[in-house]
Amino acid sequence: MRRVGLRTRVSAAFAIGALLLSACVTLISYELVRRTLFSERERTAVRATYFDAAAVDAGLAGRNPPVIEVLRSLDTGTDRYVLLERDGQWYSRFADPDASAAIPAALQAMAERGEAGAQRVRRDGQPALVVAVPLSSSAVFYEVVSLRELERTLQVLALVLAAVAIMVAGGGAALGWYVTRHALYPLTAVADAARTIADGDLDARLDPHAEPDLAELSTSFNHMADELNRRIERDRRFAADVSHELRSPLQTLAAAASVIDRRRADLDPKAAAAVGLITGEITRFQALVADLLELARSDRPTHRESVDVRQLADRICRSRGIAEDVLQVQADTPSVWRVDRRRVEQALGNLIDNAVRYGGEVVAVRIGCTAADRCFVEVDDSGPGVAEQDRAVIFDRFVRGRAAHARGDTDGTGLGLSIVAQHAAAHQGSVSVTDRPGGGARFRLELAGCLP
Repeated sequence: MRRVGLRTRVSAAFAIGALLLSACVTLISYELVRRTLFSERERTAVRATYFDAAAVDAGLAGRNPPVIEVLRSLDTGTDRYVLLERDGQWYSRFADPDASAAIPAALQAMAERGEAGAQRVRRDGQPALVVAVPLSSSAVFYEVVSLRELERTLQVLALVLAAVAIMVAGGGAALGWYVTRHALYPLTAVADAARTIADGDLDARLDPHAEPDLAELSTSFNHMADELNRRIERDRRFAADVSHELRSPLQTLAAAASVIDRRRADLDPKAAAAVGLITGEITRFQALVADLLELARSDRPTHRESVDVRQLADRICRSRGIAEDVLQVQADTPSVWRVDRRRVEQALGNLIDNAVRYGGEVVAVRIGCTAADRCFVEVDDSGPGVAEQDRAVIFDRFVRGRAAHARGDTDGTGLGLSIVAQHAAAHQGSVSVTDRPGGGARFRLELAGCLP
């Protein structure tokens, strides 16, 4: 399972923290506002009920007061409903036989004891407040006040507070992303420098004064890069010196072996076979020394010049006896590229030699350009291809693929594809291998900054 990145984790922590904090603030704020609004609404309803109760009590004076008319004379609006219980009989402004059903039994019992009170209920599915005010020993005035508008107000308030909580959480995530971006910037610089060194630029260094808290890390990184550079330079110089010193004795051996080889017919079969082995090994040794010298000087700056790559590729193919129709040029591809002639010539020659030696034959040599000023050269062969597990290491030094081992080929030095990779890196490019449609391998050499 892939581990979540540090920036994502920190941003998520900021978002969760902001969400929890805003949720707590939202709940507390909602509860305080709800209590305040309900308390204020209840006080207002109780005052209005006492006022109406006083008016009803004054209207009931006398022997046969018109109870219904007195109730109808009250200005209650549409959000209040009044009831009167007198001598065990219920009265309302309208002919409602179930009028007393809205009054809770506990509130009725309290009012019968001569105590005023209020209780929240739900009437017809809507919230309401019932206020009871005893008028005399035989009469109780009730007023049912609708709380529907208050409930709607609280619902809107809840939606607003929830939206604010979500926005605060989003703001927390954005803040976490911003903070981690700036906090991890020094580490990003370290990663970029390490990637630059891995790509071949050994001069990449960090500024110890850019971030005081990471000064020790920057100093250690620069020291590591310096030591790596010195070691690589020492190894390169050693390989170049050894290869250079070996060239003279090898030339002498090759000259002596060629003299003996020309007289092979005069030797007995065993001696002739031995001479053939010696000549072959000397030739292979010379190729190995030449490749080592090429690798030793691969760090030199690239000398770009205008080169007709189509003519260059055609000449390389003809020198190896490859048919003319094998070379293919993609449409709208300029013939002249700005490249290092020697490096491109050797890289293409190595790819073709590799295809002939291990891939049976060269099926196609393709030249073209892609977007972003990148050009490519592809070499297809008809061999068994390159196994998936070998593609990551086949361009390393002294690595020979399974095809070479399967054919028992010992002529290769294991450095040809490594030289191709070095030349590709010198052009800020890359080299890769994939399967060719129809079977075989396809080697692709990409070069950057080639178009004039």
